[in-house]
Amino acid sequence: MSTLDRIFHLTEHGTTVRQELLGALTSFFSVAYIIFVTPTYLAQADMDYTGVLLATCLASAAGCFLSAAFGLPFILSPGVGLNAFFTYTLCLTMGYTWRQALAVVSLSGLAYLVISVTPLRDMMISCIPPSMKSAISAGLGMFISLIGLLNYGIVRAENGTLLLGDVSASTTLLAVLGLLITGSLMAWKVKGAMLIGIVATTLLGFPLGVSQMPETLSLSLDALSPLLLSPDFGGLLSLGVLPLVTAVITFTMCLCFDTLGALICIAGAGNLLDEQGGLGRNSRGMTAVALASAAAPLIGAPAIGIPVEGSTGVADGARTGLYTAATGVLFLAATLLSPIAGVIPGAATSPALILIGMLMIGNAANIYWHNVSLALPCFLTMIMIPFTYSVADGIGVGFISYTAIALVTGRGRKVPPITWGLSAMFVVMYVLSPL
Repeated sequence: MSTLDRIFHLTEHGTTVRQELLGALTSFFSVAYIIFVTPTYLAQADMDYTGVLLATCLASAAGCFLSAAFGLPFILSPGVGLNAFFTYTLCLTMGYTWRQALAVVSLSGLAYLVISVTPLRDMMISCIPPSMKSAISAGLGMFISLIGLLNYGIVRAENGTLLLGDVSASTTLLAVLGLLITGSLMAWKVKGAMLIGIVATTLLGFPLGVSQMPETLSLSLDALSPLLLSPDFGGLLSLGVLPLVTAVITFTMCLCFDTLGALICIAGAGNLLDEQGGLGRNSRGMTAVALASAAAPLIGAPAIGIPVEGSTGVADGARTGLYTAATGVLFLAATLLSPIAGVIPGAATSPALILIGMLMIGNAANIYWHNVSLALPCFLTMIMIPFTYSVADGIGVGFISYTAIALVTGRGRKVPPITWGLSAMFVVMYVLSPL
């Protein structure tokens, strides 16, 4: 028996070193787009693009190594929906600085850690119906797509109205071409379609004058220095206690539902669910995400999740921590890409946001639309997330409407106490926020 077999129990899980390494390569190219998408988001919150790119690679590598230590076949890296919450809700809507927002993320990770190792986990999972969880994911998808459309001119805002952008503008034209290229690659089921699409769109950007060569191609870790140990815990109360509690609880809920959905998706793709259809030992993925999310802000990275694109490697036969450890090594190697970070224009990452949003909106199919008392809160959650530019407000409106309708229709006793408590918290927040 080889050393790797003894460490990772390959034979026991019915896999081989070759399967694990090929799975790592497949999944890495499926999720590598996050290396460029994450700094695109966080740069809008005044964080340094190159520094965030380095932090994303390092945090993803550390997360994968942690997952390997747990013996889990789940890649850990920043999530697109969590990035959107960080930038557009915590920073641009609630008004936290990026340093304070990193502190919120760290606290949310610690809160999720408590939930993941106690009975609170089951309480959190059961506090709202599956349809509401699907609505949150679908609403995030709409939000992410809207950001991709707006940021690079495919859609423009004018006098309070959304209009079609000027497609003749070079940046907008590049984003449209990138969307067609990446969408076609996905339709052809090309592995790593989003990463290939980003590269191809960047190359097209040179003749259009959008892509520019960086001033230097030398590798430097200096950009990471301002992000190290940067969370501002001392300034968290600058906006008051209630906004902080709301931010932490809402972010923790997003972490919980995002992780649970990804675990079920990936475990299902690899036939890793137990006989009752549960996660079994794979539920430890929640603890791994919590630990990684609590620690990642210390190097300037946002919350860590489990990308569902990791299901590609698992579907190909990867089953153990060797797969995630190998993926972590690939993320470490990706730090060498930092010198060319400036080459990637935002218009090249915009198509990835739109297409990720498209995939997430598919969760709306899981909503019980025939039941109006449940469908209405789900619908309000979905539309309020993009319309208010706030994940927290979308979830808040969804919770309030869900409990209010349950009360009016005589089903109030069937609503879990934790759901009533969260709804009351959102009501208090909305009543006090204008004061």
